Amino acid sequence: MTGTIFDIQKFSIHDGPGIRTTVFMKGCPLSCRWCHNPESNLRAPQLSFTPDRCIGCGFCFERCPQQAHCMVEGAHVLDRERCRVCGGCTEKCYAEALEIIGRDMTVEEVLTEVLKDRPFYETSGGGMTLSGGEPLMQIDFTEALLVRAKEESLHCCIETSGFGPSEHVQRLRPYVDLFLYDVKAMDTERHRELTGVGNERILANLLRLHDDGAAVLVRLPLVPGLNDTAEHFDGVATLAKRLPHAVGFEIMPYHRLGEGKLDRLGDTSAHRFRGEAPSKERVSAWIDDLLARGVPIINER
Repeated sequence: MTGTIFDIQKFSIHDGPGIRTTVFMKGCPLSCRWCHNPESNLRAPQLSFTPDRCIGCGFCFERCPQQAHCMVEGAHVLDRERCRVCGGCTEKCYAEALEIIGRDMTVEEVLTEVLKDRPFYETSGGGMTLSGGEPLMQIDFTEALLVRAKEESLHCCIETSGFGPSEHVQRLRPYVDLFLYDVKAMDTERHRELTGVGNERILANLLRLHDDGAAVLVRLPLVPGLNDTAEHFDGVATLAKRLPHAVGFEIMPYHRLGEGKLDRLGDTSAHRFRGEAPSKERVSAWIDDLLARGVPIINER
């Protein structure tokens, strides 16, 4: 069995307790305007192109069967309409200007990489985190990987939007020590505007996980001008009352790392949000606002 992975990040310290290895999986049913991992949106591999790294060796011009690479006024240009993402142009791109994002890996191949850092997990209380994209999109592979990880006595977290069939969430629950669960907007129509889907299924899965005794840390991605509103904060406060046993609520402030990835993927869609990251003062104000509403925020200042 294989899954499509776009990164395995070692020494992660923000994706659950302790030192962790985070496995990033391709494919997501949401289309969040501010997505910081846009390379995860599609299940299929994609070609990343960073023109500033190109050293002009000419290999890709000769190698591409579609002639998708050309020079325009002395600059290397990639014609993405011609490109078939065959990966040939990346084979000898020593400057790493061209790179295929996403590859199929078996459960054992992924676990072999994860287990290389077992000593760090044992000394820090860390383990493996599955992220994306959305791990629920590759449910069979995700379940198989979690089963093997638990056979190796690894602590397992999963970062999820919760948008998936209830039976899929329940299949994973026995193998997940901590759900890192995103709540992006409490109003379903606003959620649809920001992510492309409503939130009814997301909230239903969250409440069931909580009521069934799963450990859940609710994450609140906050983007200035999009969802940092009094209405959303009121909704979060109401939700917090329904989740008295949650591990806590954590603010995830918007950052701009995804913008450079959009450029490398050739994504110029007006749907994508590009803006300034919030200041420390603004994040602190969000914390105060939510704490005043009775939301158990765990962020440190």
